[in-house]
Amino acid sequence: MLCNSQPVSAPPELPPLVSAALSLSGRRGFVSATRNETGRLLATLAASRTGTLGEVGTGCGVGSAWLRSGATDDTKIVTAESDPQLAKVVAELFAEDGRIEVLSADWSALIERGPFSLLFVDAREAKLSARDVIAEAVEPGGFVVLDDFTPSAVWPPMYGGRVDTLRQEWLMDERFTTVEVMVAPDAAVLLATKR
Repeated sequence: MLCNSQPVSAPPELPPLVSAALSLSGRRGFVSATRNETGRLLATLAASRTGTLGEVGTGCGVGSAWLRSGATDDTKIVTAESDPQLAKVVAELFAEDGRIEVLSADWSALIERGPFSLLFVDAREAKLSARDVIAEAVEPGGFVVLDDFTPSAVWPPMYGGRVDTLRQEWLMDERFTTVEVMVAPDAAVLLATKR
């Protein structure tokens, strides 16, 4: 039986809150939800954290649901979504869990809720332009997770035939110790720990 099965990197069962968020994502036609491989990494990291965990770019709540699936009882999760209608629907999804707060606001409003022991940056604008702001919002020893990278096995990192300056800048930022982690053959995340 095992030889005939599809290769998977983890058990196919999903935490109930993650399943609910993925279902919402499907109903809303939201195709850029957090991948399960990235989600499992988020849950694992969240299990080691206390204090406030944050997510920049809520979408349909999949990333926050993964964070919650690993988070301990002494953590709070704050996530920001700029689309007010989407933020309202996701807030309803998480309404029974007092440890998840959904802000209907631009990502910059989330930063005011720090310092964060873990910050999942899942909004393109924040990834591209907010490294200094993010560095200030994360506590020493805290994690920053940036997803949606294509694995690169060369230096400098390449994407689409060009140097991936975003990835290069994060990997070289002296305020962080950063590593690229391949979570699937076609997907990588940057995991940065603030010094």
